[in-house]
Amino acid sequence: MLACTNMNKKASLLGLAVALLIALAVGQRWLPAEPSSTRHDGQTAADLAQFPVEERQAIQDTIALLNAGGPFPYGKDGSEFSNREGHLPQQGPGYYREYTVATAGAPDRGARRLVAGRAGEVYYTRDHYQSFIRLN
Repeated sequence: MLACTNMNKKASLLGLAVALLIALAVGQRWLPAEPSSTRHDGQTAADLAQFPVEERQAIQDTIALLNAGGPFPYGKDGSEFSNREGHLPQQGPGYYREYTVATAGAPDRGARRLVAGRAGEVYYTRDHYQSFIRLN
């Protein structure tokens, strides 16, 4: 009877230790806190609903122009994006193209861009290439 009680205590302690490790991993983002939409290449695609209405609409407008092949409102739209910052997966020259996402009230092109890869992947930056969110 005593051996059975010790085994139950050890099993309980082991279960508690596992639960604490899982909680720590989720808290440290080693594991996802909740399921997300993951594409076949393992990256999570952003849901446009997370953006404010004006920003979401501007992203959608630029995607529509991209899908239609233009015409684009800025002369630099469609120019090569060289990925000098290295935030996107490394590809050969000419692989990525950049497109302006209009910023309401901005006196110039603003900081928002879509960067499209030759294979159809689309990334969004709202801070002029400092960070990217994959959209598809």
